[in-house]
Amino acid sequence: MAKAAKVSASTVSRYFNHPELLKSDTRKRIDSAVRRTGYIRNRAAQTIHGIRSGTIGVLVPTLDHAIFAEVVQAFSDEVAKQGFTILLASHGYDPQREYAILRKMLEHRVDGIVLTGLDHDEAVFQLIDEQEIPTVLMWNYSQTARYPCVGTDNELAGELIAKHVLDLGHRDIACMLPPVIGNDRANARHTGVMRTLNAAGISVCPEWQLTTVYSISASKRDTIDLLSKDIRPTAIICGNDILATGAIYGATAAGLSVPDDVSVTGIGDFKGASEIEPSLTTVRIPAKRIGRETGRTLASAIITPESTKSGLHCTPELLKRSSAGRLLDRSLNF
Repeated sequence: MAKAAKVSASTVSRYFNHPELLKSDTRKRIDSAVRRTGYIRNRAAQTIHGIRSGTIGVLVPTLDHAIFAEVVQAFSDEVAKQGFTILLASHGYDPQREYAILRKMLEHRVDGIVLTGLDHDEAVFQLIDEQEIPTVLMWNYSQTARYPCVGTDNELAGELIAKHVLDLGHRDIACMLPPVIGNDRANARHTGVMRTLNAAGISVCPEWQLTTVYSISASKRDTIDLLSKDIRPTAIICGNDILATGAIYGATAAGLSVPDDVSVTGIGDFKGASEIEPSLTTVRIPAKRIGRETGRTLASAIITPESTKSGLHCTPELLKRSSAGRLLDRSLNF
C-alpha cells in the first residue's frame, strides 16, 4: 500500500488511525491508492497490538422512530470527521439484551461506547469499568451521572410543558405518558409534569393518567376512549410528540377540534411536529445538537483521554404553536 501511494508505511498507518495529522494532499494520494488497489487492512492483526479499531458502539432503545435516527445520524457525521464508523444496535428497552449486545461490541474491540439514558443494569456499568473503555451517556442529563453525559434535563422539559398548559388556564388536565420501566427519560418527564401540576394544586384523576406505548395508533385509540366519556379534560399533556400526534388524530376522530375543544401538547419537537395540523405545541429536545456534542465528547475521550470533556446540558426549549390554546378562547365556542 505504501509503495502504491508513494509514501512511507508509517504515513499509511497515520492515514488510517490519525487522518487529522496528515496534510490534505497526502490523504488524497493515499485514498486514491486505496481505491485503485482495493486495499483492506487487517483489523484483527491491528487490534492485537492495541491499535484502535476505528469503530464506536452505539446502543439505542429502538430504531422505529425518527428521533433516534436523527440523533444517531448527527453523532455518526461528527465522529466520521475523526475517522470513526459506528456499530449500531437497539435493545428494545430490555436491560438483559443491552448487556448481551454490549458484550458483543466489546468483543469486536470497539474504541468507545454510547449508551442512551442514564439508568442501566449494574452489570453494564461493571463491564464498562472492567474494560476501561471510553463511554458517554446520551439523551438524558444529570450532574450526578456515572459517566460523562450529553443530553437534556427531562424533568425540566416536563416542568416547562406543564407550566405552559397551566398558564393557558387549564385545570382539567389528562396526562398520556409512555411506560417508564427501562426509560429514565420518560420517568423524568413524568416526574416533572406531575410535580408542576401538584404544586399548582392540580391532582390528575387516575382515569386521566394514561400509560400508552410509543405508537400513534395506540395514542389515537386511547384518546378516542378518553374523550368519549361524559366528563373530559380540556388539555392532554403527552410525554412525547409521537403520542401527541396520535392524540390530535384521536380528538379529530372523536369529533372534537384541537385546540378549540381540547388542547394537546408534546415533548421532543420531532421532525414534522411543526408541519402537522394544527402545529404541535411542544418542548424541543435538540436531537441534532445532542448527537454532535456526544460525538465530539467521545472522540475526544478516545483520541486524547487526558483531556476528557465533562457532560453537557442541552437546554430544552418551549415552542408555542397551534395545538394548545387558552381555556377562555376555547370556552367562547360554546
